[in-house]
Amino acid sequence: MGITILFSLFAVLLLIGVPVAYALAAASLATLWYLDLPAIVLVQQISAGSGSAALIAIPLFIFAGEIMMRGGISERLISLASSLVGRLRGGLGQVSILSSLFFGGVSGSAIADVSAIGGTMIPQMVKRGYDRDFAVNVSITAALVALLVPPSHNLILFSAAAGGGLSIADLFAAGIVPALLMTVVLMFTGWVVARRRGYGVEPFPGLRVVMLRTVSALPGLGLVALIFIGIRAGVFTAVESAAIAVVYALLVTSALYRQLGLREFFATVTHAARTTGVILFVIATAAAFGWLLAYLEVPTAAVQALQSIAHNKYLVLLLIIVVLLLLGTFMDLAPMILICTPIFLPVAKAYGIDPIQFGLVLVLTGGIGLVTPPVGSVLFIGTAIGKITVAESMKSIWPFWLAGLAVLLLVAFFPGLSLWLPALLRA
Repeated sequence: MGITILFSLFAVLLLIGVPVAYALAAASLATLWYLDLPAIVLVQQISAGSGSAALIAIPLFIFAGEIMMRGGISERLISLASSLVGRLRGGLGQVSILSSLFFGGVSGSAIADVSAIGGTMIPQMVKRGYDRDFAVNVSITAALVALLVPPSHNLILFSAAAGGGLSIADLFAAGIVPALLMTVVLMFTGWVVARRRGYGVEPFPGLRVVMLRTVSALPGLGLVALIFIGIRAGVFTAVESAAIAVVYALLVTSALYRQLGLREFFATVTHAARTTGVILFVIATAAAFGWLLAYLEVPTAAVQALQSIAHNKYLVLLLIIVVLLLLGTFMDLAPMILICTPIFLPVAKAYGIDPIQFGLVLVLTGGIGLVTPPVGSVLFIGTAIGKITVAESMKSIWPFWLAGLAVLLLVAFFPGLSLWLPALLRA
């Protein structure tokens, strides 16, 4: 009965529009009362959930990403991408996808990616004669790449939800090949759609311009190398790398690019603080929810239930993906990671699925939920920028959505795509 109260109340509160953090806390408190446990347990678990030292990396990476976004790096990355792929069919759409790969390595956030890259590229595409639905769809699905490349906040969150025993360096390395694969698949999809609609190409600016734009964008791209190589080589921890990223971002945007003035800096601090507060509050309340899951032995029940349905690990993984896709239609990515990791990670381990690979599958599946109604935050931001309705976007998004799903299934059923690079770097 306790499990029923916990999940039912949480689902009802979400459906009536209660914010996720409050829904988690209310469902946890009601379940504690039913189980005749003291309410102070909720406070204790909330405090413990937000007290992990590893979580310090998240607000610091958010701050670094905000600095780079407001300090001129997004414009330089878009210019570089335009030089490299603008000549392909549907040039500006291809530029948007490649820019998302570059900027994802700076922001680590799909929402920041679609806000920065989509906010620039969608109006440009509309101005150049591209249909609004194409401009929105290519931009929001390209934002999925940001979930996979370092410094992905969600991979750090998965490591924390898994108990902190998983290497963040391995998770970062595991996301690189799937991110590149997602980029290529989305670019091919964009090329096919653009050819069908008769979109044109961008003129080639010349090798000299390409070199100049590359040099201009290198300081921003250097942040990715600094984070990844530093953590991978053991020079500093994820938290230390996040602090270094903030200092590096400040130096690049204020001293080198000279686009981060005092007013922009205070706006950056304010926005980063708000984003951090929301995320950490969700993490804290999800910790109480997760404690109740363990207390009620939900992970054990999930393992037994799936063992009674299927004995093949790939069939089990497919069933988990289906459940996560359904959850992603009404749950944002961060709470989904925090809630589903304690339930499904033990199942994955029981069937011999590598936790690193499972983390990529979980994050990517939740990412597809971000571009799926009714609660797709990236979808809503993209349609707001493009000034179209969600229904208009949904009519033509399916080629890009299927492309993302295809990459997800490849990552799920071909473990080498995510595990090859971490194993190579450990050797």
